Amino acid sequence: MKHVTTIGLDLAKQIFQVHGADADGAPVFNRRLRRTEVLRFFERQPPCLVGIEACGSSHYWAREIAAYGHEVRLIPPAYVKPFVKRGKTDAADAEAISEAVVRKTMRFVPVKSVEQQTAAMVLKARGLLVRQQTQAINALRAHLSEIGIVVGAGIAKVADLLEIIRDESDARLSKAVRFALSAIADQIEALARQIGRLEREIVAEAKRDEDMRRLTTIPGVGAITAASIKALVPDPAGFKSGRHFASWLGLTPKSHSSGGKERLGKISKMGNTQLRSLLVLGATSVLRHARHNTNASKWLTAIMARRPYKVAAVALANKMARIIWALLTKGGTYRKMEAAIGAASA
Repeated sequence: MKHVTTIGLDLAKQIFQVHGADADGAPVFNRRLRRTEVLRFFERQPPCLVGIEACGSSHYWAREIAAYGHEVRLIPPAYVKPFVKRGKTDAADAEAISEAVVRKTMRFVPVKSVEQQTAAMVLKARGLLVRQQTQAINALRAHLSEIGIVVGAGIAKVADLLEIIRDESDARLSKAVRFALSAIADQIEALARQIGRLEREIVAEAKRDEDMRRLTTIPGVGAITAASIKALVPDPAGFKSGRHFASWLGLTPKSHSSGGKERLGKISKMGNTQLRSLLVLGATSVLRHARHNTNASKWLTAIMARRPYKVAAVALANKMARIIWALLTKGGTYRKMEAAIGAASA
Protein backbone atom coordinates (compact mmCIF):
# COMPACT_ATOMS: atom_id res chain seq x y z
CA MET A 1 0.00 0.00 0.00
CA LYS A 2 1.24 3.48 -0.84
CA HIS A 3 2.42 5.65 2.03
CA VAL A 4 0.10 8.62 2.69
CA THR A 5 1.93 11.94 3.07
CA THR A 6 -0.92 14.43 2.53
CA ILE A 7 -4.53 14.40 3.72
CA GLY A 8 -7.24 16.86 2.77
CA LEU A 9 -10.03 17.09 5.36
CA ASP A 10 -13.39 18.59 4.40
CA LEU A 11 -15.15 19.60 7.63
CA ALA A 12 -18.86 19.29 8.31
CA LYS A 13 -21.23 18.90 11.24
CA GLN A 14 -21.60 15.10 11.14
CA ILE A 15 -20.17 13.58 7.93
CA PHE A 16 -16.54 14.46 7.12
CA GLN A 17 -14.57 13.64 3.97
CA VAL A 18 -10.86 12.76 3.87
CA HIS A 19 -8.67 12.51 0.77
CA GLY A 20 -5.22 10.93 1.09
CA ALA A 21 -2.36 11.24 -1.41
CA ASP A 22 1.19 9.91 -1.56
CA ALA A 23 4.41 11.87 -2.08
CA ASP A 24 3.82 12.00 -5.85
CA GLY A 25 0.29 13.37 -5.42
CA ALA A 26 -1.39 10.12 -6.50
CA PRO A 27 -4.70 9.44 -4.69
CA VAL A 28 -4.59 6.72 -2.04
CA PHE A 29 -8.10 6.97 -0.57
CA ASN A 30 -11.14 9.24 -0.53
CA ARG A 31 -13.63 8.21 2.13
CA ARG A 32 -16.30 9.50 4.46
CA LEU A 33 -16.01 9.63 8.23
CA ARG A 34 -18.55 10.24 10.92
CA ARG A 35 -17.75 12.90 13.48
CA THR A 36 -16.94 10.30 16.15
CA GLU A 37 -14.49 8.54 13.80
CA VAL A 38 -12.33 11.53 12.81
CA LEU A 39 -9.88 11.60 15.70
CA ARG A 40 -9.53 7.80 15.78
CA PHE A 41 -8.73 7.88 12.05
CA PHE A 42 -5.92 10.43 12.45
CA GLU A 43 -4.60 8.63 15.52
CA ARG A 44 -3.96 5.55 13.34
CA GLN A 45 -2.31 7.52 10.51
CA PRO A 46 1.45 8.11 10.42
CA PRO A 47 2.49 11.78 10.80
CA CYS A 48 1.62 13.63 7.61
CA LEU A 49 0.55 17.01 6.24
CA VAL A 50 -3.14 17.74 6.84
CA GLY A 51 -4.97 20.52 5.02
CA ILE A 52 -8.25 22.04 6.26
CA GLU A 53 -10.33 24.91 4.97
CA ALA A 54 -10.34 27.76 7.49
CA CYS A 55 -13.75 28.13 9.14
CA GLY A 56 -15.35 28.47 12.57
CA SER A 57 -14.51 24.96 13.80
CA SER A 58 -11.24 24.50 11.88
CA HIS A 59 -9.03 25.79 14.72
CA TYR A 60 -10.46 23.20 17.13
CA TRP A 61 -9.88 20.34 14.70
CA ALA A 62 -6.40 21.64 13.84
CA ARG A 63 -5.36 21.56 17.51
CA GLU A 64 -6.85 18.10 18.10
CA ILE A 65 -5.29 16.55 14.99
CA ALA A 66 -1.91 18.21 15.60
CA ALA A 67 -1.82 16.49 19.00
CA TYR A 68 -1.25 13.18 17.14
CA GLY A 69 1.93 14.50 15.51
CA HIS A 70 0.46 15.74 12.22
CA GLU A 71 1.35 19.07 10.61
CA VAL A 72 -1.96 20.91 10.14
CA ARG A 73 -2.37 23.89 7.83
CA LEU A 74 -5.50 26.01 7.43
CA ILE A 75 -6.27 27.37 3.96
CA PRO A 76 -8.68 30.23 3.14
CA PRO A 77 -11.66 28.75 1.24
CA ALA A 78 -11.17 31.21 -1.63
CA TYR A 79 -7.71 29.71 -2.27
CA VAL A 80 -9.10 26.16 -2.39
CA LYS A 81 -11.90 26.82 -4.88
CA PRO A 82 -9.61 27.04 -7.99
CA PHE A 83 -8.46 23.46 -7.31
CA VAL A 84 -11.98 22.01 -7.48
CA LYS A 85 -12.14 20.34 -10.87
CA ARG A 86 -15.86 20.25 -11.48
CA GLY A 87 -19.09 20.38 -9.55
CA LYS A 88 -19.51 20.64 -5.80
CA THR A 89 -19.16 17.45 -3.76
CA ASP A 90 -17.47 16.62 -0.48
CA ALA A 91 -15.09 14.25 -2.27
CA ALA A 92 -14.08 16.94 -4.78
CA ASP A 93 -13.57 19.48 -2.00
CA ALA A 94 -11.36 17.13 0.02
CA GLU A 95 -9.26 16.36 -3.06
CA ALA A 96 -8.90 20.08 -3.83
CA ILE A 97 -7.74 20.75 -0.26
CA SER A 98 -5.07 18.04 -0.46
CA GLU A 99 -3.78 19.55 -3.72
CA ALA A 100 -3.83 23.14 -2.47
CA VAL A 101 -2.03 22.44 0.80
CA VAL A 102 1.19 21.29 -0.92
CA ARG A 103 1.56 24.40 -3.08
CA LYS A 104 4.78 26.26 -2.29
CA THR A 105 3.20 29.69 -2.73
CA MET A 106 -0.01 28.95 -0.81
CA ARG A 107 -0.94 31.27 2.05
CA PHE A 108 -2.16 29.75 5.28
CA VAL A 109 -4.18 30.88 8.28
CA PRO A 110 -2.42 30.59 11.68
CA VAL A 111 -4.10 28.21 14.09
CA LYS A 112 -5.64 30.03 17.06
CA SER A 113 -5.12 28.92 20.62
CA VAL A 114 -7.95 28.24 23.04
CA GLU A 115 -7.21 31.54 24.82
CA GLN A 116 -7.44 33.51 21.57
CA GLN A 117 -10.72 31.89 20.65
CA THR A 118 -12.07 32.58 24.13
CA ALA A 119 -11.17 36.27 23.86
CA ALA A 120 -12.74 36.43 20.40
CA MET A 121 -15.98 34.94 21.74
CA VAL A 122 -16.21 37.70 24.37
CA LEU A 123 -15.78 40.33 21.64
CA LYS A 124 -18.28 38.63 19.34
CA ALA A 125 -20.82 38.38 22.16
CA ARG A 126 -20.42 42.10 22.79
CA GLY A 127 -20.80 42.82 19.07
CA LEU A 128 -24.02 40.82 18.94
CA LEU A 129 -25.47 42.68 21.92
CA VAL A 130 -24.49 46.05 20.41
CA ARG A 131 -26.27 45.15 17.17
CA GLN A 132 -29.37 44.08 19.10
CA GLN A 133 -29.26 47.30 21.10
CA THR A 134 -29.01 49.38 17.93
CA GLN A 135 -31.91 47.46 16.39
CA ALA A 136 -34.09 48.01 19.47
CA ILE A 137 -33.23 51.72 19.64
CA ASN A 138 -34.03 52.20 15.95
CA ALA A 139 -37.35 50.40 16.42
CA LEU A 140 -38.20 52.59 19.40
CA ARG A 141 -37.35 55.77 17.50
CA ALA A 142 -39.41 54.67 14.50
CA HIS A 143 -42.49 53.82 16.57
CA LEU A 144 -42.43 57.10 18.48
CA SER A 145 -41.84 59.13 15.33
CA GLU A 146 -45.12 57.75 13.97
CA ILE A 147 -46.96 59.66 16.70
CA GLY A 148 -44.84 62.80 16.35
CA ILE A 149 -42.26 62.20 19.12
CA VAL A 150 -38.71 62.80 17.92
CA VAL A 151 -35.54 63.51 19.94
CA GLY A 152 -31.96 64.27 18.94
CA ALA A 153 -29.73 61.76 17.21
CA GLY A 154 -27.20 59.63 19.04
CA ILE A 155 -27.32 57.01 21.74
CA ALA A 156 -26.98 59.70 24.42
CA LYS A 157 -30.48 60.92 23.57
CA VAL A 158 -32.07 57.50 24.06
CA ALA A 159 -32.53 58.31 27.74
CA ASP A 160 -35.00 61.03 26.71
CA LEU A 161 -37.08 58.46 24.82
CA LEU A 162 -37.06 56.06 27.77
CA GLU A 163 -38.13 58.88 30.08
CA ILE A 164 -41.13 59.65 27.84
CA ILE A 165 -42.20 55.99 27.89
CA ARG A 166 -41.83 55.73 31.69
CA ASP A 167 -43.80 58.95 32.26
CA GLU A 168 -47.34 57.81 33.00
CA SER A 169 -48.62 61.40 32.85
CA ASP A 170 -47.57 61.91 29.21
CA ALA A 171 -50.86 61.95 27.32
CA ARG A 172 -49.21 61.58 23.91
CA LEU A 173 -48.88 57.82 24.49
CA SER A 174 -51.94 55.67 24.80
CA LYS A 175 -52.07 52.80 27.26
CA ALA A 176 -51.55 50.22 24.51
CA VAL A 177 -48.60 52.09 22.99
CA ARG A 178 -46.91 52.53 26.38
CA PHE A 179 -47.42 48.84 27.18
CA ALA A 180 -45.86 47.73 23.86
CA LEU A 181 -42.94 50.16 23.90
CA SER A 182 -42.12 49.45 27.54
CA ALA A 183 -41.04 45.95 26.48
CA ILE A 184 -38.58 47.49 23.98
CA ALA A 185 -37.39 49.96 26.61
CA ASP A 186 -36.77 47.13 29.07
CA GLN A 187 -34.77 45.29 26.42
CA ILE A 188 -32.63 48.37 25.70
CA GLU A 189 -31.82 48.83 29.38
CA ALA A 190 -31.04 45.13 29.85
CA LEU A 191 -28.74 45.12 26.82
CA ALA A 192 -26.96 48.23 28.10
CA ARG A 193 -26.22 46.47 31.41
CA GLN A 194 -24.95 43.34 29.65
CA ILE A 195 -22.75 45.35 27.27
CA GLY A 196 -21.34 47.33 30.19
CA ARG A 197 -20.48 44.12 32.06
CA LEU A 198 -18.63 42.69 29.04
CA GLU A 199 -16.80 45.95 28.38
CA ARG A 200 -15.61 46.14 31.99
CA GLU A 201 -14.18 42.64 31.65
CA ILE A 202 -12.46 43.56 28.37
CA VAL A 203 -10.94 46.69 29.90
CA ALA A 204 -9.76 44.72 32.94
CA GLU A 205 -8.10 42.15 30.68
CA ALA A 206 -6.48 44.94 28.65
CA LYS A 207 -4.92 46.28 31.85
CA ARG A 208 -3.58 42.83 32.79
CA ASP A 209 -2.10 41.97 29.37
CA GLU A 210 1.25 43.61 28.57
CA ASP A 211 0.76 43.68 24.79
CA MET A 212 -2.68 45.29 25.09
CA ARG A 213 -1.34 47.90 27.52
CA ARG A 214 1.32 48.87 24.99
CA LEU A 215 -1.20 49.00 22.14
CA THR A 216 -3.45 51.40 24.05
CA THR A 217 -0.62 53.95 24.08
CA ILE A 218 -1.33 54.50 20.36
CA PRO A 219 -3.77 57.40 19.78
CA GLY A 220 -7.08 56.03 18.55
CA VAL A 221 -6.50 52.53 19.96
CA GLY A 222 -8.60 51.70 23.02
CA ALA A 223 -9.19 48.57 25.05
CA ILE A 224 -11.73 47.12 22.58
CA THR A 225 -9.41 47.59 19.59
CA ALA A 226 -6.40 46.21 21.49
CA ALA A 227 -8.36 43.16 22.62
CA SER A 228 -9.63 42.58 19.07
CA ILE A 229 -6.09 42.72 17.69
CA LYS A 230 -4.85 40.20 20.24
CA ALA A 231 -7.77 37.83 19.65
CA LEU A 232 -8.06 38.05 15.86
CA VAL A 233 -4.39 38.30 14.85
CA PRO A 234 -2.81 35.02 16.05
CA ASP A 235 0.70 35.62 14.70
CA PRO A 236 1.75 39.22 13.86
CA ALA A 237 5.25 37.98 13.03
CA GLY A 238 3.74 36.06 10.12
CA PHE A 239 3.57 39.33 8.18
CA LYS A 240 6.77 40.51 6.53
CA SER A 241 6.15 44.16 7.38
CA GLY A 242 3.60 46.59 8.69
CA ARG A 243 2.52 47.29 5.13
CA HIS A 244 1.65 43.63 4.63
CA PHE A 245 -0.41 43.76 7.84
CA ALA A 246 -2.27 46.88 6.67
CA SER A 247 -2.89 45.23 3.31
CA TRP A 248 -4.27 42.13 5.05
CA LEU A 249 -6.74 44.39 6.86
CA GLY A 250 -7.91 45.84 3.53
CA LEU A 251 -6.58 49.35 4.20
CA THR A 252 -4.51 49.61 1.01
CA PRO A 253 -5.65 50.53 -2.53
CA LYS A 254 -6.86 47.76 -4.77
CA SER A 255 -4.65 47.30 -7.83
CA HIS A 256 -6.07 47.20 -11.37
CA SER A 257 -2.73 47.25 -13.18
CA SER A 258 -2.09 45.77 -16.62
CA GLY A 259 0.15 46.35 -19.60
CA GLY A 260 2.77 48.11 -17.53
CA LYS A 261 0.29 50.74 -16.35
CA GLU A 262 -0.30 50.95 -12.62
CA ARG A 263 -3.85 51.80 -11.59
CA LEU A 264 -4.78 52.01 -7.93
CA GLY A 265 -8.43 52.19 -6.91
CA LYS A 266 -10.30 52.29 -3.62
CA ILE A 267 -9.18 50.31 -0.59
CA SER A 268 -9.62 46.57 -1.04
CA LYS A 269 -11.74 46.06 2.15
CA MET A 270 -10.31 42.56 2.44
CA GLY A 271 -9.47 40.85 5.69
CA ASN A 272 -11.34 41.18 8.97
CA THR A 273 -14.20 43.69 8.78
CA GLN A 274 -14.34 44.21 12.54
CA LEU A 275 -10.66 45.15 12.88
CA ARG A 276 -10.81 47.51 9.91
CA SER A 277 -13.92 49.24 11.28
CA LEU A 278 -12.35 49.70 14.71
CA LEU A 279 -9.19 51.22 13.25
CA VAL A 280 -11.12 53.59 10.98
CA LEU A 281 -13.37 54.66 13.88
CA GLY A 282 -10.31 55.26 16.04
CA ALA A 283 -8.73 57.28 13.24
CA THR A 284 -11.82 59.49 12.86
CA SER A 285 -11.69 60.16 16.61
CA VAL A 286 -8.06 61.28 16.32
CA LEU A 287 -8.89 63.51 13.34
CA ARG A 288 -11.79 65.10 15.19
CA HIS A 289 -9.50 66.14 18.02
CA ALA A 290 -6.67 67.14 15.66
CA ARG A 291 -8.89 69.76 14.01
CA HIS A 292 -8.76 71.88 17.15
CA ASN A 293 -5.33 70.84 18.38
CA THR A 294 -2.41 73.08 17.46
CA ASN A 295 0.06 70.39 18.60
CA ALA A 296 -1.11 67.79 16.06
CA SER A 297 1.63 66.05 14.09
CA LYS A 298 2.83 67.67 10.89
CA TRP A 299 1.98 64.56 8.86
CA LEU A 300 -1.59 64.54 10.14
CA THR A 301 -2.05 68.27 9.59
CA ALA A 302 -0.71 68.00 6.03
CA ILE A 303 -2.89 65.07 5.00
CA MET A 304 -6.00 66.73 6.44
CA ALA A 305 -5.20 69.83 4.38
CA ARG A 306 -4.86 68.04 1.04
CA ARG A 307 -7.27 65.08 1.33
CA PRO A 308 -11.00 64.66 2.11
CA TYR A 309 -11.89 63.78 5.70
CA LYS A 310 -12.69 60.10 5.10
CA VAL A 311 -9.64 59.57 2.91
CA ALA A 312 -7.47 61.06 5.67
CA ALA A 313 -9.15 58.76 8.20
CA VAL A 314 -8.33 55.65 6.14
CA ALA A 315 -4.76 56.87 5.66
CA LEU A 316 -4.39 57.32 9.41
CA ALA A 317 -5.95 53.89 10.04
CA ASN A 318 -3.34 52.42 7.68
CA LYS A 319 -0.59 54.12 9.66
CA MET A 320 -2.09 52.90 12.95
CA ALA A 321 -2.09 49.34 11.61
CA ARG A 322 1.62 49.59 10.76
CA ILE A 323 2.39 50.99 14.21
CA ILE A 324 0.44 48.16 15.82
CA TRP A 325 2.45 45.58 13.87
CA ALA A 326 5.72 47.26 14.90
CA LEU A 327 4.80 47.26 18.59
CA LEU A 328 3.70 43.62 18.55
CA THR A 329 6.76 42.34 16.71
CA LYS A 330 9.49 44.65 18.01
CA GLY A 331 8.22 45.64 21.45
CA GLY A 332 8.21 49.09 23.03
CA THR A 333 5.45 51.68 23.35
CA TYR A 334 4.17 54.38 21.03
CA ARG A 335 6.12 57.63 20.79
CA LYS A 336 5.21 60.66 18.73
CA MET A 337 7.29 61.18 15.62
CA GLU A 338 8.66 64.50 16.86
CA ALA A 339 9.69 62.93 20.20
CA ALA A 340 11.38 60.01 18.43
CA ILE A 341 13.36 62.35 16.19
CA GLY A 342 14.44 64.46 19.17
CA ALA A 343 15.57 61.39 21.12
CA ALA A 344 17.58 60.13 18.14
CA SER A 345 19.38 63.45 17.67
CA ALA A 346 20.15 63.89 21.39
